[in-house]
Amino acid sequence: MIFVFGSNEAGIHGGGAAYFAKCRHGAIKGRGVGRQGNSYAIPTMNAEIEPLALEKIAAYVRDFLDYARAHPAEEFQVTAVGCGIAGFTNEQIAPLFADAPSNCLFDDAWKPFLGAAKKYWGAF
Repeated sequence: MIFVFGSNEAGIHGGGAAYFAKCRHGAIKGRGVGRQGNSYAIPTMNAEIEPLALEKIAAYVRDFLDYARAHPAEEFQVTAVGCGIAGFTNEQIAPLFADAPSNCLFDDAWKPFLGAAKKYWGAF
């Protein structure tokens, strides 16, 4: 399973799920976006560690969803991306994943926003 986490564009991975990804799933310091080891980084903050505009996050999410669709044999454990250190709410971020493929599993906190048709793994 690929661990999907919220990051910053600088790839600092200094806290929360990003730090966990660096320690346990091969996230690479200095790479803030994309597949790294057994993880995938979706930026929700810029290089100055300030929250990105939702439109920019949505573009990064679309890139991830394209990647997940292109890799149907892999499963993706999506954390509540952007809902920790970046300060976004589940209500703001979860809907960006509404058309995710079936190989994506989500944090339970997003069930009210994504519905019962999606798969869930628990919470980080």
